[in-house]
This record gives sequence, structure tokens and C-alpha cells, in this order.
Amino acid sequence: MARKTSRNGASGKRESILRAATRVFARNGYFNSKVADIAREADVADGTVYLYFKSKEEILHSIFDQNMAEAIAAGRILIEKLKDPGEKLRRIATLHLERLGADRDLAVVFQVELRGSTKFMREFSAAGFAEYLSLLRQTFEEGQRSGVFRKDLSAKLVSKILFGALDEMATNWIISKRKYKLEPMAEVVMDVFLNGVSAS
Repeated sequence: MARKTSRNGASGKRESILRAATRVFARNGYFNSKVADIAREADVADGTVYLYFKSKEEILHSIFDQNMAEAIAAGRILIEKLKDPGEKLRRIATLHLERLGADRDLAVVFQVELRGSTKFMREFSAAGFAEYLSLLRQTFEEGQRSGVFRKDLSAKLVSKILFGALDEMATNWIISKRKYKLEPMAEVVMDVFLNGVSAS
């Protein structure tokens, strides 16, 4: 029992550090932030941070990996009982913006800080990002097989187009001086994505 409590305590401490790092990176920028800033925000000693993470870079990786894994898992659960591929994509898109809209600091880290270097982008694209695009691609391919979506389109390219539209909505939300909810933008994106812009 003591061992289980210890593991839970370690997990809670790790989560606390990641949440603190997200706030610090969003507030100061990744490159301007120090491990000491994260430790102070998490109310732990600098050495405690290094018990869980080797470097500031690993902390950033962990923020990305954990949140992508959670988003993908939540997306799969959300669509597993749905039949309509279009509705599946709609639910994934809504979840995408809902998660970012619920945590502005996380949105800033994802939309701004993770784009700070080509090295990071390459590493992240090869990891959870690729799995997320694969979920979109597989869902679109399902629609192609059932005749819902056009078969002459590249599912891989279409998944990138959809992600790009959602990504742009999130970035605009962060930099906009207007205050509005991000989640409803998913409906606008999906309306254009599924129905096009032609009046005919």
C-alpha cells in the first residue's frame, strides 16, 4: 500500500511540474524560461524538477506527448460508437478546439512555443502529431469506402488540410484582441470542410 501511495505521489508531483511549466512557458516563452522558474511556479526545489525531467527540453516534450496522447485517446473514445464518418470528424474537430479553448496557457504552448524551432517541429511531427493525423486520415478513408467522401482525394492530404484549418482557428484565437469562445469555430470549419463554399 505504501508503494502505491508513493507512486501516486510521484505522479502527482510530475503533473504539478508539467502544469507549472505550461504556465511559465506561456507567460515567459520557452526560450526565456529557466528550470528555476518552473520550480518556483510549482513550489518545489530546483533539484525536485530534475528528479522527474532531465532538462527543460524534456519538460516541453512531455507536455506535448502527454496532451497529444490524451487528445487521441479521448477522440477514439468519442467516435468509437458513431457510424457516420462526417460526424466522427465533426466530433474530433470540436474536441480539438474544446481542449485548447479550456486552457489558454496550453494553447499558447502548443500554438506558439512548440513552433519555436525546426528541431522541435521535426521531433513532434514524428511523434504524437503523426498519430493524430493518422486518426483523421483513417476516419476520412472510412468515409471514402462508404461513399460519403470523394474517392479521388488523398486522405493524407485532406487530413492535413483539416488539421491546418483547426490549427489556424486556435492561433487566431490566441492572438486576437477580441474575447470569444474557441470551440464554436469547429462548426464553421466543419461546415466548410464537409459542404464547401459553393452556393450551388
